Amino acid sequence: MDWCHYRFRVVWALAAPPEAVFAVLERPEDYPLWWPQVREVARLDQESGAVRFRSFLPYELRVTARAVRHDPVALVLEIGLAGDLEGWARWTLTAHGAGTRVRYEQEVEVLRPLMRRLALPCRPVFRANHAVMMRAGRRGLAARLRAVPPRPAGEI
Repeated sequence: MDWCHYRFRVVWALAAPPEAVFAVLERPEDYPLWWPQVREVARLDQESGAVRFRSFLPYELRVTARAVRHDPVALVLEIGLAGDLEGWARWTLTAHGAGTRVRYEQEVEVLRPLMRRLALPCRPVFRANHAVMMRAGRRGLAARLRAVPPRPAGEI
């Protein structure tokens, strides 16, 4: 087993329609407004940005995220990651009753040297750190969706 390789899958149920959820998720520069652990997102160009995040452990991770797939019809957003983490992350949205089923998947290799050295003894703590971040993201996204009115039909 490669102790520096992580695979995550999280499913959320949200009360908002898929298009409204997609509209929030497709604006990564706004993530710090609703997701406390996402400390900064700085656009580098139309397809990429520098992201800084930190959960409860006393370290920050920095990555460059590059758009791989942006599909408003299929309701899929996928990015490639490089930096302290290398791999990919994907949001997939589906209608679920009057709301949305949000599936977040991530597969990464940790490249940050200290995390690699601590990979074996700290793996459960690193996974818990990620779980805390994802729970906060779900709460923040739900609150953001309640606070942001939906776009009028036909508006881009």
